[in-house]
Amino acid sequence: MDLDDIAARLGVPVAEVERVHRLAGDRPSAPLPAKADAPAILDRLAVPPDDAAEIMAGWPDPDSPLWTPELRWLLDRSTALVRADLGGHDWLPPGPELPRDRGLAWRHLYVYAYLALVDVVTAYHRDHGISDAVSWTTLADLGRNLAVDRRMRGEGWPVMQSWLTLHARGGVYELGRLQHQRGGTAIGLHIPEAGPLTPKSIDASLDEARAFFPRHFPDEHYTAFSCGSWLLDPQLLDYLPEDSNIIRFQQRFELEPHEQLEGLDADVEVLRFAFRTLTTPLDQLPHGTALQRAIVTHLQAGHHWQWRTGRFPL
Repeated sequence: MDLDDIAARLGVPVAEVERVHRLAGDRPSAPLPAKADAPAILDRLAVPPDDAAEIMAGWPDPDSPLWTPELRWLLDRSTALVRADLGGHDWLPPGPELPRDRGLAWRHLYVYAYLALVDVVTAYHRDHGISDAVSWTTLADLGRNLAVDRRMRGEGWPVMQSWLTLHARGGVYELGRLQHQRGGTAIGLHIPEAGPLTPKSIDASLDEARAFFPRHFPDEHYTAFSCGSWLLDPQLLDYLPEDSNIIRFQQRFELEPHEQLEGLDADVEVLRFAFRTLTTPLDQLPHGTALQRAIVTHLQAGHHWQWRTGRFPL
């Protein structure tokens, strides 16, 4: 099969297949775990039962009719692409967005790539002295994202498939309430869906990171924590009390000047994270929390939210 044929069979632009081919090259892929071991691994990765059942039903057995040659090629090469950047910490799409309604192999192809990389990245963690507890807590973000995608009826996965390559390369670590991303001079903070952002839980997570990175990555030198999020939008001050967890989280940061990032719509990101939907009409969104009411009121008034970045010293 040539690349044009693969792209046509996958129904994706040939440029995206060429990118996978170029970045993967002839580098080695990684084998899937034994199918008999997969249920226990999926459980450790916090994969919900409905998704685990689908993943097992669509398993890439050698004789599976679900797995066409082009899908097997993409699974092998996307796994090699991610593995080739082991230790990397930049955004890395593993391959083209697939029409996931075509079957279980299509729906979960990048999940299988993630599973194939579990042994690779946990070995990387061990080489850096990282505990199994941190490894599995971090990697279990797979289950959290699959659950969110199910709630979003598949609207969330195109972003998630790239986000999860950070975990599979050792680029991000979940330490308490926050996820911490390596790279540059600042540790990037991410906020998983895991309860309230209390100052106590944030302080504990930051303290853990202050000890974690010098211990496990002594050659990397960080001077600050950074974050990019709509949660840093100062317009939230117009709606939320100053002692709210979100506002107190904002107040830790010195904001950089606002600029519109290409390809990022803050209104879309607000809906993605606050409501887990991109298509529900505003007047049908829930109003159960002060944050939800603020978001809807702001958008209904014709205003827009901002994606802001900020940092504070380590």
